[in-house]
Amino acid sequence: MDDRANALLKALIERYIDDGQPVGSRTLSKLFELSPATIRNVMADLEDLGLIHSPHTSAGRIPTPRGYRLFVDNLLVIKPYELEEPSELHEVFSNTAPSKALSVAASLVSNLTQFAGVVLTPKRSQVFRQIEFIRLSQRRILLIIVTPDGDVQNRILSPVHDYTEAQLIEAANYFNHNFAGKSFEQVREQIGAELNQLKEEISSLMQAAVDAGNDDDQESSVVISGERRLLEIKDFAADMDRLRKMFSLFEQKTDLMQLLDVTDRSQGVKIYIGGDSRLVPMEDVSVITAPYGVDGQIVGTLGVIGPSRMSYNRVIPIVDLTARLLSNALSHQ
Repeated sequence: MDDRANALLKALIERYIDDGQPVGSRTLSKLFELSPATIRNVMADLEDLGLIHSPHTSAGRIPTPRGYRLFVDNLLVIKPYELEEPSELHEVFSNTAPSKALSVAASLVSNLTQFAGVVLTPKRSQVFRQIEFIRLSQRRILLIIVTPDGDVQNRILSPVHDYTEAQLIEAANYFNHNFAGKSFEQVREQIGAELNQLKEEISSLMQAAVDAGNDDDQESSVVISGERRLLEIKDFAADMDRLRKMFSLFEQKTDLMQLLDVTDRSQGVKIYIGGDSRLVPMEDVSVITAPYGVDGQIVGTLGVIGPSRMSYNRVIPIVDLTARLLSNALSHQ
């Protein structure tokens, strides 16, 4: 793409973000010293590249997910988020308990962007003080984990073999006697040689317990704020099927947690545009995330979910700033 094509694409996307209406060649000709015919030719080239397309109800063009991606990666100019009163956001976290800071951050980023704010919480302790196995049914066992600080975590195990209550008690006693106070990762390393000495059934049960205790997908939770704001976005409200898919994302949370977990070990703001990422399967949805940490160590991810037709140059610095404020609040409490 040459400079003219880039300029026209940038102008088209910015206009579409502003008013939500398909952009025609006459509109763009008012911004450039080019004839409508020349602009139509360039737009045809952009459409051939899959960057824009024409809705069936209009002759104007709107960006595709691929067009948004090119815009965000190459054409967008980001400026720091500025407040009339710089201390305004800093005061939000003042005197906020660590247990409340995450929900405050999710609410804050939702209020500032008018989209849904999400925060992937830090993983819970991997160290256990005591465990217990309870037989629920054939090949279905409840694993109860008690952490050193008294937190109780539950896991459902589905082992290959069935176990008697006596076998479950034997396995739990072995864990508690030999590994209490250690992390499941330490147990995984230490238990390797010992597994061969135990009965095959008990060994597989213990390995299942270690795997369950070390399962990241079950170790994190999601704080969500402002999902109802999406009802006010006409891009979604006009299409109830799209809206149902959006709320299904919140209800299931599985894909959302996977998406946030992908970013919680990486630095900087990440942008996922629906349709160009398997993590965001809905074309009209974008997710912007940034990691937050405690004392320089990344522990989770904060982000917003909204329409792909969002003001990226405004939302990106808000997400970045809120994540840094949350990190500061958690590190100084």
